[in-house]
Amino acid sequence: MDKLELQKFATKIRIGTVEAIKSRGFGHIGGALSICDTLSVLYKEVMKYDPKKPDWTDRDKLVCSKGHAGPAIYSVLALCGFFPYEELKTLNQPGTKLPSHCDKRLPGIDATTGSLGQGTSQAVGIALGDKLQGRDRKTYLIVGDGELNEGQCWEAAMFTAGKQLTNLIWIIDWNKKQLDGTTSEILEPFNFEDKFNAFGFDAITVKGNDVEAIYNALTKPIEDRPRAIVLDNIKGSGVKEVEETVLNHSMQPDPEKFDVWLDELKSQLGGM
Repeated sequence: MDKLELQKFATKIRIGTVEAIKSRGFGHIGGALSICDTLSVLYKEVMKYDPKKPDWTDRDKLVCSKGHAGPAIYSVLALCGFFPYEELKTLNQPGTKLPSHCDKRLPGIDATTGSLGQGTSQAVGIALGDKLQGRDRKTYLIVGDGELNEGQCWEAAMFTAGKQLTNLIWIIDWNKKQLDGTTSEILEPFNFEDKFNAFGFDAITVKGNDVEAIYNALTKPIEDRPRAIVLDNIKGSGVKEVEETVLNHSMQPDPEKFDVWLDELKSQLGGM
């Protein structure tokens, strides 16, 4: 693992994310930016996949249940060669293959998501099918902290542990904000690590921008309990103004703001 290269790749994912949203003028930027470090580790170091064969049977799968983070998923897929990078600029445009939420019609997307909670059940089904078929592959599930208000998520968590789906890794983006405010204001989540441990997981909390800690959590040997990784995160991570915006779930800034944010990210990349 090369920590610096992972940090650089995370910044490139952020640049692609902002460029995609800039092309439409608005979008779900906060929760997309907060998972870029995790995507860097997954796609650079952890997951098995082949962009030339996106339907490769033995590939690992990613289900981004918080489907509004689609721009970040599209960005990493473009950078990995699943489709031309320039297509990012068609985000949410008429006729695009890149709607605002993840859509499996696009090569590299394993589950259509957007109705919050439902991606958790899809990931459980994929992992269960692999286990029953004896396939040696993993499914990685990204879930939002606000999304965990949904009871369906906890049914899926109970099923994951109850059926010992150790081939399904839950990644919780604890960025502490959701659509209408902070998670604590809307419905106090208490301690996610404690909750998942109580459900029968081997849960661990790491800093959401620490690529080394994320890598260690993702590659730590899994024994008889499924893994849950809680990302202690900042919504909008990587772009200072977005981080500091109170309601940053979806933003429609003045057009020139996007260029300011891109300059900030490119400056970070140049300084690495």
